[in-house]
Amino acid sequence: MFIGITGSICSGKHTIAEWLVSVHGFTPLTLRDNDNYRLDALHFETPSDLLEYVTKNWIDNFVTCDIDSLYVLETYRKRPFFLLLAVDGPLTIRYQRCLARCQDLSHQPPTLERFIIENDERLFKIVAPTNEFVRNDQGHTLNSDDFSISSIYNLMTMADLTIVNSFLSLQLLYAHLHGLNITNSERLRPSWDTYFMHLSDLAALRSNCMKRRVGCILVKDFRVIATGYNGTARGLKNCNQGGCERCNDAVSCGKELDTCLCLHAEENALLEAGRERIGQGCSVKLIQSGVTEVVYYKTYGMDSWTSRILKEAGIKLRQHSPPTMRLVLQKSDYMSGIANISDIMM
Repeated sequence: MFIGITGSICSGKHTIAEWLVSVHGFTPLTLRDNDNYRLDALHFETPSDLLEYVTKNWIDNFVTCDIDSLYVLETYRKRPFFLLLAVDGPLTIRYQRCLARCQDLSHQPPTLERFIIENDERLFKIVAPTNEFVRNDQGHTLNSDDFSISSIYNLMTMADLTIVNSFLSLQLLYAHLHGLNITNSERLRPSWDTYFMHLSDLAALRSNCMKRRVGCILVKDFRVIATGYNGTARGLKNCNQGGCERCNDAVSCGKELDTCLCLHAEENALLEAGRERIGQGCSVKLIQSGVTEVVYYKTYGMDSWTSRILKEAGIKLRQHSPPTMRLVLQKSDYMSGIANISDIMM
């Protein structure tokens, strides 16, 4: 696995890289002349040189914090074992980390105003109040085309995994990183369950039901037989255009089902497969069609009834949650931390 880390100033990029090195045996890599705070990394002249080394040693694990342009990101993303991790955090907490880092390095600390300006320059390549574009290393004024290339914020939106680092102590951050399971191989290549669940999520985007979006994938021997999503029948006005009065009247779950004109995602998948059977609801039709296992992600209001029917028919029912790709910490997760400045991450 090759992990690239990008993010805002003092968000904890190098701290997370250090954790990957010490806990999971990752090798740190860096480009020449780049900031390599607290990491004893291997140095390379160009992103291509670095990528060549990683490719030749693909069986090992590597991490770099030198993801600062779209060119670098696209270079590394050519490989199927690359994962982009974005790190951010509240500006006030990051400023405290900056002060601690300056003290550690015996540097003159910036004022809060200067820190905010540098933060905006790094994230957006633009600052207020003049609204002037900052200049790049060659002294040329950046235009709108350069923004998408150089903006760290733009790179962060492309991340495979995002961490909002609001922790006030290393102990809390490390504990959460353990639970996050960053090195899970499914982040690079999904398991069959995760693969089919994502296909189901994609099918759900075609739903026109006013109640909720649902997708279904019928699978046999790891091969997709049919897909389906919920909504009104072919030829009828879409539910989200007023086609089903029950759904548009916001009737409670499980009531007046006989007046609903929407087909369930499971029913549409069975119809698509050509094996529809008469029954009272999609669960009975799944049983009658010979389905042997149902894998679901989110729960629904009639789950207890469905579970009982499927269990009676000998059909395996289990929940699968794909790896979380975006982490947002709750206030309660970090307010109990130890607020010693010397212990705050850079």
